[in-house]
Amino acid sequence: MQLTPRQEKIVEIVKRHGPITSQQIAAMLNLTRAALRPDLAILTMSGILEARPRVGYFYHGGSVQALIADEIKKIKVGDVKGLPKVIRRDASVYDAIVALFIEDVGTLMVVDGEGHLEGVVSRKDLLKAAIGGTANLQQMPVSVVMTRMPNIVCTTPDESILHAARKIIEHEVDALPVVRPVGPSGNKLEVVGRITKTTIARLFVELGTAGR
Repeated sequence: MQLTPRQEKIVEIVKRHGPITSQQIAAMLNLTRAALRPDLAILTMSGILEARPRVGYFYHGGSVQALIADEIKKIKVGDVKGLPKVIRRDASVYDAIVALFIEDVGTLMVVDGEGHLEGVVSRKDLLKAAIGGTANLQQMPVSVVMTRMPNIVCTTPDESILHAARKIIEHEVDALPVVRPVGPSGNKLEVVGRITKTTIARLFVELGTAGR
């Protein structure tokens, strides 16, 4: 959210003189209260200022960045997840390379016959297998080169997108499988989506251009 020059002046006045009434603010800016009303409404609805009846306006103390962070924390992975890009564990490394380029993704989720997560294979994993030159890629199972459970970083539909983004950064991965426990004991993970660096970037662009 970008403030207008007049809104920035209002915030500065409230910081210095709060609590202060709208009439006093209008007088300092040589404006009418009616002219000031839309700006005060925007500043209070955004959380920058707080209004109290018969007292006046206070500076809330939060930055615009903090307000944006609060909004991001409310967004769940399930709200923005994409479709999972999966491959069966018995597929070959060659098949995985083809799927990677056809789907135009950097990571594939490896699943068993029932769609349960067993591993993750990245572009880097497949490149290592390809340049090794010691095996037939059409015969080598993708399970040989994948990262296996439990060494996979996952997220769930109910986790905040902020936590998911932090996992991507901390573990230096391109994508996270979005999973949910299934089975009698919940020891299996069904792949229900994916979160990628592109997902995060697209979300920030949408937040930054909202309302324009």
